[in-house]
Amino acid sequence: MSDLTLSAPEWRIADGPVAYPDAIAAMQARVAAIRAGTAGEQVWLVEHPPLFTAGTSADPADLSNPAGLPTYAAGRGGQWTYHGPGQRTGYVMLDLTRPHGPVPPRDVREFVWALEEWLIRALDRFNLRGERREGRVGIWIAGRDGRENKIAAIGVRLTRWVSWHGVALNVEPNLAHFDGIVPCGIREHGVTSLVDQGIPATLEEADAALMAAWPEVFGA
Repeated sequence: MSDLTLSAPEWRIADGPVAYPDAIAAMQARVAAIRAGTAGEQVWLVEHPPLFTAGTSADPADLSNPAGLPTYAAGRGGQWTYHGPGQRTGYVMLDLTRPHGPVPPRDVREFVWALEEWLIRALDRFNLRGERREGRVGIWIAGRDGRENKIAAIGVRLTRWVSWHGVALNVEPNLAHFDGIVPCGIREHGVTSLVDQGIPATLEEADAALMAAWPEVFGA
């Protein structure tokens, strides 16, 4: 096992909007390099222009897209997801043949649980309680009216045990754009954001929370 594999993940933050096809190409190249041992693991924090992506379980009937936003087949797990300005997408490229803190190797269920925990702990830094829900992927906020709203989505893909794709945290996106899909195939619940919850957070503050929460879940 190379020193690159054993080192902590590199954190990379995009300095402007990243076109979705460019993100896919960059992830594919990094995943191949991680497999080859020529590059280390990476967590890449990006912001995309407004668009929809379809996971491998996406139902075409769940897309209405009245705004005519671009759509892409993502190749990750899950269903329809919106990406756009004000949302922080975290692409997590890890070699899952080795453990990451308490996360054991080659355990997809534990890896997804850890991604959820990472988001929950990041939200805790804003004094906001994010929760899991049985049978629903993502992180949820329970409203006083009994309605539950998703604040973060998760969708991953593994290529020869190297992960890619990852998470999307709603900081201050245009929530109206989510009306163009049935997010993750769930009709009976809504979508929210940090700002929608009364927390005037910036992407930079969200980045700081995500970076601070990472070692609590994944070790280095």
